[in-house]
Amino acid sequence: MKYYATEINTKGNIAVDDTLLVKGVPAYAGSRILEGFKPLFSAEAVVRLENKGYTVSGKTNVGEFGLDLVGEFSYTGEKSEKLVGAAAELVKEGSVKAALGVDMNGATRRAAALSGVDFLKPTYGTVSRYGVISCAASGEQPGVYASDVEGVKEIMDIIAGHDEKDGTSLKNESYDYTVNADVSGKRVAIIKELLEKADGKTQGIVKEYAESLKKQGVKVEEISFDIFDTANVAWQILMTAETCNNVSRYDGVKYGHRAAEYRNIDELYVNSRTEGFNFLTKSVILYGSDVLSKNRYKDCYDKSLRVRRVISERFAEIMKNYDALLTPVCSKTEYEAYDISDAFGKVFEEGVFTALANLIGTPALVSGKVQLLGKSFDESTLLSIASSVERMGE
Repeated sequence: MKYYATEINTKGNIAVDDTLLVKGVPAYAGSRILEGFKPLFSAEAVVRLENKGYTVSGKTNVGEFGLDLVGEFSYTGEKSEKLVGAAAELVKEGSVKAALGVDMNGATRRAAALSGVDFLKPTYGTVSRYGVISCAASGEQPGVYASDVEGVKEIMDIIAGHDEKDGTSLKNESYDYTVNADVSGKRVAIIKELLEKADGKTQGIVKEYAESLKKQGVKVEEISFDIFDTANVAWQILMTAETCNNVSRYDGVKYGHRAAEYRNIDELYVNSRTEGFNFLTKSVILYGSDVLSKNRYKDCYDKSLRVRRVISERFAEIMKNYDALLTPVCSKTEYEAYDISDAFGKVFEEGVFTALANLIGTPALVSGKVQLLGKSFDESTLLSIASSVERMGE
């Protein structure tokens, strides 16, 4: 499998997914539409790591704008029968110490689960989005892949904190993360509705993880909490609407792919976008255009914004009784290659496991092939819970 869209330094210890900018290095975001584009600056997270002595190994392949399952439809990648994420696999193999990825629709978390590595999508606004090739600005968030939570913490300690260049960056100058908090007595809930959507093997992984937590003194119980389907619908509407607006900047005029044949400005736009975007991105654009249309805006987009608030309130209410929610990350332990014409539906179906964290901005940690969801700014609890299980395997 081809992991890098662009390899920079064979001795580098940090991989950066291709939706984050690295100065002077081609940035495709997995799309032909950005062919030939080289940014004049690096993402803030990259700069902070380089200032601390880390070296970027290269830009890893991602699916076009991070819209697919795990990166299977990357313009710069290679087709493979085994669907895995490039950055996650590099971390799994030990080729890099850690990797940065942008979690916009769950692809990073799914990739981490399939490869058996850790990934943290932190609380929205804690890591700068400056230098992200943006699609869904209200929910996308840079996060960290590592082989264990110690590695996640090491990178998060560096990249988290206020950045005046990012209007969505929260005011805290820095954040304190720990992986060693006492987890005895913590309460974790398994979400019945999500567990039932996964296959038998995946259910077994979640239940085995729960047994490991119990050995650490964590109280685990299964509950019904039926907001995840609604959260998925709301996020897919908001995500497609925001993506539709954001990718409208790619027109073949200023940078990126330009069609060779056109007779006027309208044909330049149409031909460049027709050639530059893949089928999945075009589907997202069409759906996003529809939910933003005059006849659908109030019933779809506006309602989804209100649903976001309601779900945030319901999540906060349930989290008064629990320290984390334990769920699958995917419906299965591996994905088979499929045709891109089926991608929109497949991504929607898998989004039920991941959409909540993007919709309301809460942290989500993948470790041991399961997902832990927590309260905003409570990454340390998730990291410590996961660490307690990881130490059992040492």
